[in-house]
Amino acid sequence: MSREEVLKSIKNAEKRASETLEDAEKRAGEIISRARLSATEIIQNGKMESASDAEKIISKAKDDASSEAKKVSSSGDSDIQTIHNSGEKIRTEAIKIILDAFSNE
Repeated sequence: MSREEVLKSIKNAEKRASETLEDAEKRAGEIISRARLSATEIIQNGKMESASDAEKIISKAKDDASSEAKKVSSSGDSDIQTIHNSGEKIRTEAIKIILDAFSNE
């Protein structure tokens, strides 16, 4: 092989190596872009799931608090009714005592 042929062969090999390197860099860029897109989708899905779970937890807490408030309210209403009924029983007697006190003065 002549010197010119060797140099031409080297230049061709360098050109092919350069093209291979450019192709590899292009493919690497595409892989990185796809990976970034995939990561963004994963993050978005995670945020949506997290928001959904938080809404469920808050909703359950509200339901539990409402249920407990109804129990407390019902108990309070029952206590008020008991006091009212007890007051009715002695109201007549209390009125009589007060009127007698004013009459005796």
